[in-house]
Amino acid sequence: MQRLLLHQQSRYSEISVYETDELYGERGLFRVLQFASEAVQGAMDMNRPERIILEYPRAMLHLLQHQVPLLDRVFIIGQGAGTLASHLSGRGVIVAEIDPLVAEISRTYFGYTGDSVRIGDGRSLLEEEKLGSLDGIIIDAFSEQGTPAHLTSLGFFRLAAERLDPEGLLLLNVFGRGADDAWMAAIATTLREVLNEVRVFSLPPELPHEPRNMMIAGSRKPIQYQAHGLAGFAEVEPRPGYIIHDIPS
Repeated sequence: MQRLLLHQQSRYSEISVYETDELYGERGLFRVLQFASEAVQGAMDMNRPERIILEYPRAMLHLLQHQVPLLDRVFIIGQGAGTLASHLSGRGVIVAEIDPLVAEISRTYFGYTGDSVRIGDGRSLLEEEKLGSLDGIIIDAFSEQGTPAHLTSLGFFRLAAERLDPEGLLLLNVFGRGADDAWMAAIATTLREVLNEVRVFSLPPELPHEPRNMMIAGSRKPIQYQAHGLAGFAEVEPRPGYIIHDIPS
């Protein structure tokens, strides 16, 4: 059974918050953030709020903390329910969120308490950071069309790489169709133009060629991880793709 808590159209998306007694086949009480695409953007176990329900934030945190043990400053583009930022509290976390309504929902409905949320375009806000000052950059931004194109281009990856510490890690949460997805291949190929170590990970699909969560990681040094920490993600190898360039304005 679902109970709708909020349904509102912002400048950027149609947004819903609801509670349900079943999520992904599990019984309980869950609060869910959802955009118009019907993709779950965030979820909270109301009986265990500290628990991370979705696989991709668990896997991202493992990659980040395993790769950069002395993690200090992390820049996150896309707030959602605030799960990643909440679990990185105690470190220097900066969250860039383009939609003021999402930032408000994260606090009001999902208990986010961080004080470093900046409202605006993530790429523009990242450009304001000092060169080499970030241990991690996470792109977890979605529109109704998917990951915004200006956050997957060669120009953006050059900007991000310049802001990363030499030991730092760049992570993208994206939706794709596995190793044969041409868009995933293009993102990975574009990222390899600026960071020599790139790994791509995918959740297994329920049906062949079905869209599913994928992660792309980039660094200047070999990317290390433990398979059990990836929450069901497995490494895949996309074919070579094309370079994504910024569209002239």
